[in-house]
Amino acid sequence: MKRTFGFLFVACLAVSSAVNVRAAVVLRGDTNADNDVNVADVNVVLNHILTEAQYADLYDINGDGEVNVADVNIILDLIMNERREWVRTAEDYVWDETATTLPELHLSVPLDEWNALLSLYDANPQTTQYVMANCRYVGVDGVETAINDIGLRLKGNTSRRRPEGSKGETHRAGRTDWHHAHFGINLRKFVKDEEHTIRGVRKLHLKWAKDDPSYVREMFCYDLFRRAGVWTGSRDVYCRLWLHVEGDPKEVYYGVYEMIEPIDENWLKRRDTEDTFGTHKGNLWKCRYSTHPATLNNTDGDYWYDDDSDDKHSYTLQTNTKRFDNAKAQLIDFQLKLNGKARDSFYKWINEVCDVDLLLRTYAINVAVGMWDDYWNNGNNFYLYFTTEDLYDYKVYFIPYDYDNTLGTSLNCGVQNDSGRQDPLRWGGDASPLIRRLLEFDDFHALYVKYLKQAVDDAADLMHYNDATARITRWQQMIAPYVANDTGEDTEIKDEPASWGNHGEYRLLERRNNYFTTKSNVLNGAQ
Repeated sequence: MKRTFGFLFVACLAVSSAVNVRAAVVLRGDTNADNDVNVADVNVVLNHILTEAQYADLYDINGDGEVNVADVNIILDLIMNERREWVRTAEDYVWDETATTLPELHLSVPLDEWNALLSLYDANPQTTQYVMANCRYVGVDGVETAINDIGLRLKGNTSRRRPEGSKGETHRAGRTDWHHAHFGINLRKFVKDEEHTIRGVRKLHLKWAKDDPSYVREMFCYDLFRRAGVWTGSRDVYCRLWLHVEGDPKEVYYGVYEMIEPIDENWLKRRDTEDTFGTHKGNLWKCRYSTHPATLNNTDGDYWYDDDSDDKHSYTLQTNTKRFDNAKAQLIDFQLKLNGKARDSFYKWINEVCDVDLLLRTYAINVAVGMWDDYWNNGNNFYLYFTTEDLYDYKVYFIPYDYDNTLGTSLNCGVQNDSGRQDPLRWGGDASPLIRRLLEFDDFHALYVKYLKQAVDDAADLMHYNDATARITRWQQMIAPYVANDTGEDTEIKDEPASWGNHGEYRLLERRNNYFTTKSNVLNGAQ
């Protein structure tokens, strides 16, 4: 009787207007995504029943494939009994790593905007400027989300490419010379409202398999971080990408891409829990080899903030940019202490400002996958997050980033010439002090060696040959039917490292010259 009365009562209320159905749904029954379950959520479901609106999956609370009174009754029960059941978040929907099908992205670009993108690349191949486009996202559940007036730009460092033709050429409809390229999507670049999200997700990083004929290297690494308990790793799934330029007879199929979770303020918000950062309002720095390597050993380094320009810096502040001077002072103070503190003082300080266990766990995985283009060896490809803006009172976290040149893709760089066989205790040189100084202490050294060996332990489901090859085979079988594409590039899966590497013999699936078995021997021998 309680449920029936509740339904009749709420049915008499005015039906609410359409809500933002693309917002994140994180509570069971929270259909309007306000982080509460109340009468407003009942009205949303009633509105759907009466109007047969889209996004039924958000309102099908009991999962029976229909939206009806039964779903309303569940919400009423949740309200009356004050029960709260957390369910899939927005990122779980977009980055659904359990899915056996691939989401789709269809980009539509006005002709003048596409030609502007080509001109921006010609003026500066490292351009970070956006053009306007439209997007249609098809989730793994088949639900479509259409968003107009989004931001589209090119991404990548040495891998950045012109997506069509040669320098100076404009779009050639019907006789187009397409090229694979990395893209960045900012759904709220030009229109900043919640309608310009995919259920709360604002940005996507689309990456093609430039340096990876196997199509699995970066996917494997980000998955491995999460399996190893490194929650600072981004999420990564496959998708299929189409592109249509206004006036073309049909859209071009760009093939299988990685859809990677960008590291930004919203990335921080998704990790703002008691078990992770506990805050999202601190200072986030992108660190890379630019004018100088980002080794954290030189306080005269190249510091700046993300000013929406094409300039690149070794240390670029991503958040709190209006208080750049304060953030820079904090980072410099951290470097001075990192390099200048005496042994005992350093040990006490680093335990206070850093989750050393997480850092060593992170770096053990970094070394296990053979990431040579990293902080320790090359002063490149990482983020630092300081949890507060206070000059001294903070926790600092190392965030791994950019893992396509791994798993046997090797190069003569820094102290290395073979990323599979390199001594894991001498992964980089003395110029990068963070890991080197940690390993001078017996307890930190033992912890690092423990995580190295755990990575290849056959009982850990991480990087042992049997576990690794099973995951890779499953991913490749899932994407194989969709790899052939209209660019004519990267149209088949091959068990090889990048062609420009110095150890082309490494394989991921074959037993001969296998990267995983080679690495297991090296890591198990670490002392």
